[in-house]
Amino acid sequence: MLGIGIGFTVMIVLVGLGLVGVFTAWPPARVVLQAVSVVYMLWLAWKIAHAAPPAEGGAAGRPLTFLQAGGFQWVNPKAWAMALTAIAVYAPAQDPATVLLVAAVFGAVNLPCVSSWAVLGMALRRWLADPVRLRWFNLGMAGALVLSLYPVLGL
Repeated sequence: MLGIGIGFTVMIVLVGLGLVGVFTAWPPARVVLQAVSVVYMLWLAWKIAHAAPPAEGGAAGRPLTFLQAGGFQWVNPKAWAMALTAIAVYAPAQDPATVLLVAAVFGAVNLPCVSSWAVLGMALRRWLADPVRLRWFNLGMAGALVLSLYPVLGL
């Protein structure tokens, strides 16, 4: 969990500092970035809403190490979409201080969220074994993901 939280925070800082130049050189890049991120998140919400129940007796995995979890953020499309959108939406001044503030806020929120998700995931495993409950849960999570796009869309 620490690897995810720290890895993602570092990613936001590096993405934010690198995007400053892109946004300054070509201001429409922000709109393109927001559009691509919104389309990806809507696609992800659709996939969640239509996800099939897991297969019976699926193989159990081994938890990632700290470095693996931190490094995974760099190949995780959701992390890229969140980092890019966070910088595009919440760092309008595009200065290093604002980027660091956005990264700090995301970092502070990330660990409790990831920890809660892990604990709740373990607790919900049996409850979600019922296909009807799993279906409603997936629909709720897809809806929450769509609602989370509200700040990006500026509605």
